Amino acid sequence: MHPLSALLLAALSAPATHAQETRSDKRGLVFVPNKASPEDNKIWIRSGSDLTWYYNYGPTPAPVFASKTQEEFEFVPQLWGAVDDTSFLDQVNSLIEGGRNISHVLTFNEPDGPAQYGGSNIYPYKAAQVWVDNIEPLRKKGVKVGLPSCTGAPSGLTWLQDFLGNCSQLISTEGQKRNCSYDFVTIHWYGNFDGLASHLGEYAAAFPNKTQWITEYNLDNQDLATTQNFYRTSAEYFDRLDGVARYSYFGSFRSRDSNVGPNAVMLNNDGQLTDIGSWYLGGSATGVDPQSGAAPQGQAGDMLLALAVAVAGSVFLI
Repeated sequence: MHPLSALLLAALSAPATHAQETRSDKRGLVFVPNKASPEDNKIWIRSGSDLTWYYNYGPTPAPVFASKTQEEFEFVPQLWGAVDDTSFLDQVNSLIEGGRNISHVLTFNEPDGPAQYGGSNIYPYKAAQVWVDNIEPLRKKGVKVGLPSCTGAPSGLTWLQDFLGNCSQLISTEGQKRNCSYDFVTIHWYGNFDGLASHLGEYAAAFPNKTQWITEYNLDNQDLATTQNFYRTSAEYFDRLDGVARYSYFGSFRSRDSNVGPNAVMLNNDGQLTDIGSWYLGGSATGVDPQSGAAPQGQAGDMLLALAVAVAGSVFLI
């Protein structure tokens, strides 16, 4: 059995500590900007925040964090979907040439998923060509690259195997078989903790000796106690596994803007940190009910609009 798989199985039977306050430099931000309440965007970089890195589903940094250096708050570009050129490569090279130390990049957001659910919906052979054109040159420069972040469905692993096979065909020659290289795997999960742990074990077996980034995860549409217990258990779990290098909780928005249920968020409707939000930043419980507060008229749905922008492959500009 792979060592990481053994650790995963052991963790399933070990009780979570459920400490009131935990700190971790693995934590990052899935940045979903709030155009109606831009003051929310600065919460994630407040003094004492645990967050060390972020991504915004796009290739360029969010203007709201532009003053932060990579050492202060690392930006990780993402090639969200298919492109017919080298635009992603060109944009990342431009950042590097401009003095920003880009050390990691993410690729294809849920390529095995349909567009109506946020997937980039790309055939593996198409993604392989985009990878060869845009990602292989970056890796040759020393940038660490992550495998595409597929859905948690069984189709995800199948898609990745097909993608790697197509990619190998593109770069191999008649006399020499080559494989497309990657440095870490990226994982999305929406469901309970047992399913999450099992899913990480499947990835550890399929891609041995590769670290894991959990770049989206949550237990959606549950009551508050269940949601908080999932957060605490999963965060403690990620923090003690050496094989998990980074993780980012999907919930950086207000309750009424949520598409993962009203309790699975880090902000209430007035933009105050919930218990989960404060814990994620390394603080103590706030006692703030996620569904408390009154959102301004017209605010509800802003997050869904922002996600629609992401689905279109655009960059969030706030």
